[in-house]
Amino acid sequence: MAEKMKKAKAPAKLRTSTASVKTTVVKAAAVGNSATAKTPSSEAIAKLAYRYWKERGANNGQDRQDWLRAERELKGA
Repeated sequence: MAEKMKKAKAPAKLRTSTASVKTTVVKAAAVGNSATAKTPSSEAIAKLAYRYWKERGANNGQDRQDWLRAERELKGA
């Protein structure tokens, strides 16, 4: 007597609703906004670096250190 073999089931289809897609977009947008909020503008960094330069007596030669210090402080690191 021949044995009957069961057919393999097809893999389950992934269900995506419109609500889950919208939620993902909203979360991605929120993450993007917080990242840009923490990045200071070049103008803000330049103003603070200029203030550091003046506080040091307007001596030349440490402009890069002043810029990096200003950038670090504005980012909150």
